[in-house]
Amino acid sequence: MKASTFVISITPFDVHGKIDEFALRDHLDRMADASVGVYLGGGGSGEGFTFTDVEARQVLEIGVDQIGGRVPVRAMGIEPRTALQMIEYIAMAADVGVDAVQVYSLDPGHGHRPTPREIELYLATVLDSISLPCVVSSHQSVGYLLEPNLLALLADTYPHLVGVNLSCANIEPLEELLDIMEGRVEIHVGGPTHGFAALTLGAQGFLSSEANLIPRMCASVISNFDAGDTEASAKMAIEVVRISRMLYGNGGIRATKAVMNRLGLGCGSVRLPQLDADDATVDMILLDLHATDAPAIERW
Repeated sequence: MKASTFVISITPFDVHGKIDEFALRDHLDRMADASVGVYLGGGGSGEGFTFTDVEARQVLEIGVDQIGGRVPVRAMGIEPRTALQMIEYIAMAADVGVDAVQVYSLDPGHGHRPTPREIELYLATVLDSISLPCVVSSHQSVGYLLEPNLLALLADTYPHLVGVNLSCANIEPLEELLDIMEGRVEIHVGGPTHGFAALTLGAQGFLSSEANLIPRMCASVISNFDAGDTEASAKMAIEVVRISRMLYGNGGIRATKAVMNRLGLGCGSVRLPQLDADDATVDMILLDLHATDAPAIERW
């Protein structure tokens, strides 16, 4: 399977807090020009947890219209409370025409954690209801990771399960997942920290928020690896991780958007209840980046 990287796209908002369609289209063009695949409407970088149902559809429609056919356009959405919530989101995404949709792990909320049987039933119920290509998310944010044996069983049962996005702090779960899956589906890690290691172990790549700011640098990790230049790939991967730590150490998407706005890569503010990183934080990040304008970033 071909190596690739995906951005969990930001959602630009205007001064009134509405989705800024023109800014989103410009941003998506920038991602496609760098050959970065796109996940839309995510609950982290995409601020999808603030969306109305109408806005969730609007973002997908804009993405499919603007860059569909140029790079993979996938729907991400947010963690569901129930299988029905996930099914309804997927049905909407299929109607819009995305290439694939992520199936988030079940998050009942209020500190509850589903049992292994409940997790299996949830995933089977969702996958039974659809035929759109799906990528299952195993993400530490919900307090648990999906069992690799369950994912292998699901991959054997459902041909439209095409991938797994694994997001966790340690490398061991990735090694176990790759060993058990044996190439059944594509596997990407969440975030750039394990991106290069994932490629060397046989995974297909990584997802990131950082590509919103540095899409060409993120793409170069993949292109250099594909070309057999592992030294250049590793060098770029180290730089992406350095920038990632700067951004996430100073507020994540709050810092990312504030830096992009300072550089003229208009994306608006984060949406309440979040607040943008302050000017002093942006100054510090830009000093560390050695970049003071958009053209400098665009070269990355």
